[in-house]
Amino acid sequence: MPKRTDIKKILIIGSGPIIIGQACEFDYSGTQACKALMEEGFQVVLINSNPATIMTDPETAHRTYVEPITPEILAKVVERERPDAILPTLGGQTGLNTAVKLAETGLLERLGVEMIGAAVDVIKKAEDREQFRDAMERIGLKVPKSGIVRDMNQAREVAEEIGYPIIIRASFTLGGIGGGVAYNREEMETLASAGLDASMISEILMEESLIGWKEYELEVMRDFKDNVVIICSIENFDPMGIHTGDSITVAPAQTLTDREYQAMRDAAIDIIREIGVETGGSNIQFAIHPENGEMMVIEMNPRVSRSSALASKATGFPIAKIAAKLAVGYTLDEIANDITRETLASFEPTIDYCVVKIPRWTFEKFPGAEDRLTTSMKSVGETMAIGRTFKESLQKAIRSLEIGRYGLGSDIPLSQEHQPDLQEIEEGLINPNSKRIFYIREAFDKRLPLERVYELTRIDPWFLYHIQQIYEMEEEIKDLRRRGLHLKKWDSDFLKQVKEYGYSDIQLANLFRTDEKAVREVRHSMAVDPVYKLVDTCAAEFEAYTPYYYSSYEQENEIRSSDKKKVVILGGGPNRIGQGIEFDYCCVQASFALREMGIESIMVNSNPETVSTDYDTSDKLYFEPLTREDVLNIVEQEKPEGVIVQFGGQTPLNLSVPLAEVGVNILGTSPESIDKAEDRE
Repeated sequence: MPKRTDIKKILIIGSGPIIIGQACEFDYSGTQACKALMEEGFQVVLINSNPATIMTDPETAHRTYVEPITPEILAKVVERERPDAILPTLGGQTGLNTAVKLAETGLLERLGVEMIGAAVDVIKKAEDREQFRDAMERIGLKVPKSGIVRDMNQAREVAEEIGYPIIIRASFTLGGIGGGVAYNREEMETLASAGLDASMISEILMEESLIGWKEYELEVMRDFKDNVVIICSIENFDPMGIHTGDSITVAPAQTLTDREYQAMRDAAIDIIREIGVETGGSNIQFAIHPENGEMMVIEMNPRVSRSSALASKATGFPIAKIAAKLAVGYTLDEIANDITRETLASFEPTIDYCVVKIPRWTFEKFPGAEDRLTTSMKSVGETMAIGRTFKESLQKAIRSLEIGRYGLGSDIPLSQEHQPDLQEIEEGLINPNSKRIFYIREAFDKRLPLERVYELTRIDPWFLYHIQQIYEMEEEIKDLRRRGLHLKKWDSDFLKQVKEYGYSDIQLANLFRTDEKAVREVRHSMAVDPVYKLVDTCAAEFEAYTPYYYSSYEQENEIRSSDKKKVVILGGGPNRIGQGIEFDYCCVQASFALREMGIESIMVNSNPETVSTDYDTSDKLYFEPLTREDVLNIVEQEKPEGVIVQFGGQTPLNLSVPLAEVGVNILGTSPESIDKAEDRE
């Protein structure tokens, strides 16, 4: 059906300030939606209190209110603007909760304002733990044994009945706030009390522990005609017991059997229909028993989410944009795919590469904080890498984190490397923490068998096997060095295989006691250079028109070059304390300015949450780590007029001198001046 003509003005609710669990992915989603609705001729009114966003730019909406997102303020905006509809599904948990509270006052009904995207009863059915559990049981899907609790006496009774460990989840919250894993009565008392306080309706769900089960997510979309598509499957590298925002995730899912995937797909379609999400996207989470394949439903977000942004960047399918168009009446088979210009939104994305997301923590900023991951989210950002294999993507993602690591091992000089003993390694494997991926590598270095590592971590053996392969390649390289076979004497096919495993030049330099520059020269002499592949939503079945690239060590280079004047902009990488959304805002504005001047803008970034990594923000997008090696590879391919480093925060500033040293033209402030300003002495 065509777009609705009975709606003229739409109010979009933003997500407010950046908090753990609700970051700049909602600026990305909200900006996409505003742009899509304005293109369709709707008058867009926006409320958001975060001034560092693209969303609050004057051009993004017809009218913007930079005001606190509370039911009282929202009511005043509604009374003043008299919109025909409110779209609450783009502002994270803040947007949903505020819209629900406003609807409960009766104001929307009195003024004839419709809630589109997700009605109030749909939001409650998905977010209220009791209603969601009952809905799942109605359609014959298993959920963990649980009890709904509204006071501490009930909490004690339910805990006694279910037993420990017990999972606590608060209703109407995000990022696992008010939740956690209680291993005894004392921990239960603390967590249950905090959960009741955190919940908008003073309600928590206490459920049996599925710790150790495999965790999956599906991004699902539905339209008015009941067409349902699965946009992306995401597998959590870490098992249940860790918040998905704190887990390494992989797309598409790697360890599901076809039977398991089809059962999960069918369940997701049944769930979105039962809950009643008629227009838009939802994120649905499942747990699967690693031995018998038993499947349980964990929860559902009836809105765009952090995972939606990740799925959008992983597939090239703009979930928020499509969700906005579905909310105003379009159906999936009426919306064109911008990337192929041939397929429709009803065509499920197919990807022929592997995507790895790794969270970015900042425990070092808070020495008193415990580096232990639970069901309550602690990461402040994330990075995403694309490669042809899991091994390649994993190592690229590690060096994208900007924590001084350039791969899974041999990436820092031996003199600086901490050498943990077996006891520390086993503790690091048993207790989930921000460094566990490195402890896995150390476990193989201490000759722990894969079975023992699985026993301690419950991470699927498939992932552990690939990490073991990375480690074994490292050992093979060390053996070559011990035998005096210098890098220059390698066979080019072997060097190419090493790079296919995701190894950085810095890792090879450390292994051969040389420097990164020497490794790069050897690679060039052997013609072992990366090629760039397109993200096209369809595994190359149709031609792609949007230049959205990732690197890999294969044969065919899919870059489309132009004769236009080009400038590269370096983004800020993953969010962290002190470097957040404000730098993405600067990068996006720089890209827009270059485009207005007729200069081809080329964005390089690794953050899946941002507007800068949207496929149509710049003329070209490279989803790559922000390291000397990776940026130089792009510069050699594109041959730009220069590189802009001053908009992405500290990350690109740190690259200015290394890039200038090899002849890259740094535009704006000179590297010498940057160095002088940055050097405290």
